[in-house]
Amino acid sequence: MSIASPHPVPHLTTAQSGPLQHLERHLLAHQAAIESWFRQQWQETPAPFYTSVDLRNAGFKLAPVDTNLFPAGFNNLNAAFMPLCIQAAQSAIERVCPEGNGVLILPESHTRNVFYLESLAMLQDILTKAGYTVRIGWLGDEGEVQCLDLPSGGQLRLDPVLRQGDRLCLADFDPCMILLNNDLSDGVPALLEGLAQAIIPPLAIGWSNRLKSDHFDEYRQVCEVFATLIDIDPWLIMPYFLKCGEIDFMKREGEDCLARNVGTLLQMIQRKYDEQGIDQQPFVIIKADAGTYGMGIMSVHSVDEVKQLNRKQRTRMAASKGGRSNTQVLLQEGVYTFETWGKAQAVTEPVVYMIDHFVVGGFYRVHTRRGRHENLNAPGMHFEPLAFAEYLTTPEHHLGPDAQPNRFYAYGVIARLAMLAAARELAAINP
Repeated sequence: MSIASPHPVPHLTTAQSGPLQHLERHLLAHQAAIESWFRQQWQETPAPFYTSVDLRNAGFKLAPVDTNLFPAGFNNLNAAFMPLCIQAAQSAIERVCPEGNGVLILPESHTRNVFYLESLAMLQDILTKAGYTVRIGWLGDEGEVQCLDLPSGGQLRLDPVLRQGDRLCLADFDPCMILLNNDLSDGVPALLEGLAQAIIPPLAIGWSNRLKSDHFDEYRQVCEVFATLIDIDPWLIMPYFLKCGEIDFMKREGEDCLARNVGTLLQMIQRKYDEQGIDQQPFVIIKADAGTYGMGIMSVHSVDEVKQLNRKQRTRMAASKGGRSNTQVLLQEGVYTFETWGKAQAVTEPVVYMIDHFVVGGFYRVHTRRGRHENLNAPGMHFEPLAFAEYLTTPEHHLGPDAQPNRFYAYGVIARLAMLAAARELAAINP
């Protein structure tokens, strides 16, 4: 499939491209086996309805650092690839309710973030063009229809939801499927319990139940099998991780466990750097084991940094989205990003979007005030759309491994491995 893109494909600058070229050569050489393997995996474990994956390209490795099952940001995708989104959405909905034609989207509650509202509008547009009647419900306390102005023009309509027996409806709409775009960080509302309609993703995968450490444990198992398939070291495509439970940052309880595990992880990374001949300083990302929006995250390069957290740092780490207490943390190998954007050489990372098991696009998250070792999902970031589609599905072998089309194919392969791990999470809680 070839679609002319109105956006330029950016030049990727990678400080240490050699080892990543080695990985890309393996992906290209084993493309037929890789795609066959993925087909088998999706037959055994259906893909989530939609997924977004944050990747980091360190030059010497390419790995996911976060996987979102309630993605926003659809407004940042390249509009030229709307046909791919539509086709993938049709496939996903037909699997859930093959005879239905109505979808109710349940978004985040109490939000006026215009970028999120734009994402909802784009998601509604994709599903509408896929041939479905699509409405957006409202779980807030307000009992009236709300029409919100969008910066791009037009309005977004949000209707109060009603519970009628075992069905969730609007006053004039009875959908066949409920599509959650609410990560349920605050728990599952009683209104959604025991519904006859399909709820996608299932309620149990919300952040009130899900742990990032469980996801990365599934990802580790996926990588070990995949690495054997293409004959690589699985470390090249996965971050090491450990976890600590029962942390109280404000009372400084659990700090010994945190420091000890940070030290262990730094030693593990250093041994791998020595083995691979990598001249970089290892670092560890400490993040909430449950939660999103880039909250409750910090990077450290030494055990002393953990022991010397000041009050501001402890306060920032103590709570995540919605003021929820952060008592469990994931310690994740820090993966550098050596990709940059524009003349300013702003640090950037790719984000890949998938609907069903199809890659439908992505964008670069760019931050002009953050370093290569820092979290980029923070205030001040902006997004640059990418024309992923044809590159992800049809790599050009004759161009060489570091050519842009093949780099994009590599992104798509690693993102699908993360999505497969998420699919196994879903299967475990919702057989």
